[in-house]
Amino acid sequence: MNLNVSSLYSRAALLAALMPAAAAAAPEAAVLARPALKTERIHSRSFLALAMAGKRLVAVGERGLVALSDDGGGSWRQASTPVSTTLTSVSFVDGRLGWAAGHAGTILHTADGGASWTVQADGRRIARLVQASVPTLDAGAAAGMAVVAAQLLADGPDKPFLDIQFSDARNGLAVGAYGLAVRTADGGRSWQSFMHQIPNPKGLHLYAVRMTGDAVWLAGEQGYVARSAGVGRDFQRIETPYRGSYFALAANGSGVVLAGLKGNAFRVSQDGAGFTRIEGAPPVSFSGVTRLKDGRFAFTNQAGQVLLSSPDGARLKALQAPPRAPLSAVVESDGGRLVLAGAGGLEIVGQDVTRNGGRP
Repeated sequence: MNLNVSSLYSRAALLAALMPAAAAAAPEAAVLARPALKTERIHSRSFLALAMAGKRLVAVGERGLVALSDDGGGSWRQASTPVSTTLTSVSFVDGRLGWAAGHAGTILHTADGGASWTVQADGRRIARLVQASVPTLDAGAAAGMAVVAAQLLADGPDKPFLDIQFSDARNGLAVGAYGLAVRTADGGRSWQSFMHQIPNPKGLHLYAVRMTGDAVWLAGEQGYVARSAGVGRDFQRIETPYRGSYFALAANGSGVVLAGLKGNAFRVSQDGAGFTRIEGAPPVSFSGVTRLKDGRFAFTNQAGQVLLSSPDGARLKALQAPPRAPLSAVVESDGGRLVLAGAGGLEIVGQDVTRNGGRP
């Protein structure tokens, strides 16, 4: 399976992009070996994810592009990256250490706040990791994972990671298409598959991962949500009120906020037993969610809207804005502005939504 990456700007769009692509799609081996091209007007390109590296903004997106801003999103410059495969997610633990993940099983690492990146893993290495895990499993699990490993090796590096998160400088998780899931406990110097620990026999796509304390949450297609209370080693699937795909997770104290297709969003309790619907969203698929410094949440959707939660988290209200292209991510800058990423590029929300005037 090949992926046509040129038009992929959100996790929602991946549902279509995971279908067999046109023959013109670039071979995965080529994009893994070719550095990202220098690009004019970097802020106008398609970006899929945002993160804060200390006070610096870091955006990742199509064809291996990484953009940096040290003035709250007012201006952007391109970073050097060793691959030209689309990057779907990014996570920083401080102003220096960060990781990005994306198509072709790519995981990149930076130790200088995103200015330069090195490859820690790609789809070929990931397939070998899954194969290496088979002899360590009991007979029942080994049989299934042997089939998965054989398929990954046969397909080549064509499975994308869709989300990555690090809780500190050593511990991180990355998840993706067809149940792809790896972990590290040494900052990415080595990775291990934990696909066999996730109850996902259909190999559903995993779109989001979040760690909250010792708990790990996974969200994916067809209403898939799973939670581990033991640092990612005893996952249990959780039944949800909505059976459509979930694309975004954000920590909410010890629980999470979950968002997905057709404007469905929920606050989920710490134990995963309680779901409270968040009202007020139009029936448009969510693409991203982030927790603001004041405890509220900001959501993005495929209609190019930004929606803010009420202080109690129960309702959403869309910010007034001119029509824009679909959005994929939102983050609050060090200066308190919302910065957006999407198919139309990078932009700052006009009003300061962290002050009373921006409250819904």
